[in-house]
Amino acid sequence: MAITAAQVKQLRDETGAGMMDCKKALTETDGNMEAAKDWLRKKGISKAEKKEGRTAAEGLSRVIADGNKAVMVEINTETDFVAKNDKFLALLEETVTVIKESNPKDVEAALAVNVGDGTLNDQFINATAIIGEKIKLRRFEVVEKADDEIFGVYMHNGGQISALTVLKGGDAQVAKEMAMQVASMTPTYVSRSEMPAEVIAHEKEILLEQMNNDPAMAKKPENVKEKIVEGRLSKNLEDLCLVDQIFFLDQDKKVGQYLKEKGAEVVRFVRYKVGEGIEKKAEDFAAEVAAMAK
Repeated sequence: MAITAAQVKQLRDETGAGMMDCKKALTETDGNMEAAKDWLRKKGISKAEKKEGRTAAEGLSRVIADGNKAVMVEINTETDFVAKNDKFLALLEETVTVIKESNPKDVEAALAVNVGDGTLNDQFINATAIIGEKIKLRRFEVVEKADDEIFGVYMHNGGQISALTVLKGGDAQVAKEMAMQVASMTPTYVSRSEMPAEVIAHEKEILLEQMNNDPAMAKKPENVKEKIVEGRLSKNLEDLCLVDQIFFLDQDKKVGQYLKEKGAEVVRFVRYKVGEGIEKKAEDFAAEVAAMAK
């Protein structure tokens, strides 16, 4: 019998399986919805939806630069072991390429992009079903540069940390070194001028409170305390600003000094560390084994 698009959509919504798998299941079962669900379960395809509630905080990031456009992507899995799986790596590469070519505005738009016989989301659902873990496109960044600017790319430990820099002046080597600096030293801003005033005010407020809570410091004149706070504030903010950091290849230089020597300026940077900001579930393996024994 002829299988309608509505039937395929219904089965896909109810099982989480890919569009083509749903169509095949319905074809094999003459359009019987419940039988199609059983067919998918027997094939191990519909189990993808059961992974949806799990925490995916491992995975890999990837960054590519081509011409005047660069793309950085993070895809999460439940375990770092899966990040070594060939199918996962292929999905990662495909996702970076799809985003580069389609230029979607957000993750939802990226997953809706048509690739082959389905969407990018179908690829994620199928990979989840086959690999047996939840796989999720968490975020991406598309960066474009001017003709007179240079991309610097660095991926640490296969993509556990990825960094992208855009430089004006300098050369490809300097751009890569800046990407390595960003990856290793975790700056938040390029320079102090980018730092919001409220961030500086907040840091200063904390330092003043610390000083006032110190009996020895609290007795000092206000103008003396102000100078001490300014000195400590400058030191605290150094680590947040790329140009104020110690250059990782030369401990006697600040990054800003090195860039000046090379006639270069960092326009912007992007840094991804896989799983940052995701609360990982604490596993109680003893309790899990006990539960299985009941």
